[in-house]
Amino acid sequence: MTNDKIDDHILRILSADGRITNLQLAEQVGLSPSACLRRVQELERSGVIKGYRARLDPAQTGRAYVVYVAVGLAEHTKAAQTGFERAMQRADEVTECHNVAGAFEYMLRVEVADLPAYKAFHTDTLGTVPHVRSITSYMVMGSPKDVRG
Repeated sequence: MTNDKIDDHILRILSADGRITNLQLAEQVGLSPSACLRRVQELERSGVIKGYRARLDPAQTGRAYVVYVAVGLAEHTKAAQTGFERAMQRADEVTECHNVAGAFEYMLRVEVADLPAYKAFHTDTLGTVPHVRSITSYMVMGSPKDVRG
């Protein structure tokens, strides 16, 4: 599906506020409410819009300590990758797991309460996964831009 400028405008607005009413959305993009609703439904049906979610305050949910973790595997086999990915699926602290190209195989986003909680995750979870060769942690000091929904 190819999006036009109106679809792109709808997507930008919904990315910023997924709870906006159809009437407000229609006004902002210059469509009638029925035409706007049809476009949103088509974007949902085609899979461009995969869903809607709440944005949580990390400080209030006990997950304000964010660490990006570069993980290198000792073996570059499908079995090693599958095993690692399964382990990350089970780890509640891991909010994102990306298989990347470069000097290491995976980049994780880990959200925990504080440094001791991260140390426990590093030791008790990552440190026990077979085939993990290297772990490099990047503690987030601040996030001046974050447009994730």
